[in-house]
Amino acid sequence: MKTIQITLDEDLLNRVDEFIRELNTTRSAFIRESLRHHLERMRIKKLEQRHREGYLSHPVARSEFDI
Repeated sequence: MKTIQITLDEDLLNRVDEFIRELNTTRSAFIRESLRHHLERMRIKKLEQRHREGYLSHPVARSEFDI
């Protein structure tokens, strides 16, 4: 692991501290997990956008899924 320094506004830090007490974890662990979760959400959003663009450029034909 690598140590970094970040700046957070006081309100955000207080909210993080509330959660870490409830979860019995550390700030670092909470922030790592939050970043992982956010990166995964961004990855999924990007895939959904590509999917949407694909359907817009190649729309489903009327009988494409007919049996």
